[in-house]
Amino acid sequence: MKCFLTGNFNLPNSNELNTENGLVDRLREALPTPCEAVYVCSAPDIPARTDRYAKQARASFEAAGFSFSGFTVLDGRNQQETQALVQQADLLFFAGGHVPTQNRFFQQIGLRQALEGFNGVILGVSAGSMNCSEVVYAPPELKGEALDPDYPKYYDGLGLTKTILIPHYQILKTDIVDGLRLMEDITYPDSVGKRFYAIVDGSYIYLDTAAGKKEICGESYIIENGALTPLSVSGEVVTLS
Repeated sequence: MKCFLTGNFNLPNSNELNTENGLVDRLREALPTPCEAVYVCSAPDIPARTDRYAKQARASFEAAGFSFSGFTVLDGRNQQETQALVQQADLLFFAGGHVPTQNRFFQQIGLRQALEGFNGVILGVSAGSMNCSEVVYAPPELKGEALDPDYPKYYDGLGLTKTILIPHYQILKTDIVDGLRLMEDITYPDSVGKRFYAIVDGSYIYLDTAAGKKEICGESYIIENGALTPLSVSGEVVTLS
């Protein structure tokens, strides 16, 4: 299995694939032509939105020269087919969205179990990438979550990596949730005794389970014990332990 865990695979404000840090070239090498794709949603009960994002993802890849023998959306409409859809896929897209909502759906459909023996490619986007971790950190995102003392920040993920990922750092570093600074007031304190990896859009984590390869590609940072430390710059590849 090969995994590409991104914040966004497109260029900013564009439907064009981002070729930075070798993402597109590596996907070309990893995927058959044509390939069978399954787009796994983040919100199982909002099919119109999921279909729109899936259509945009397919169009972005086809414009870059990728071709598909099939492109199926997996959401609440066909969740009973999860096992079969996953096992026949060459490429699984894990959509972006609200991390806890997607996590509940992944648990509901038994996605972790369905991935056993999967030998294709996973491409995660934002929440979809975050939910690939063994332990998922989901900082408050929606109004009211930061002020809710019962809002859970940690979830069981798919277990594809032990790396705890925070995407979109270039945006989140100035984000405000319920009047609190997402980084300084929430994430930094939460990092005491833990290690988070923050990436900007255009960067990604690459996993090759067969080769035992774990890399972070592009600009990234470590957030640990309340402090931010630069890890890598654009164009750089760092091996993760």
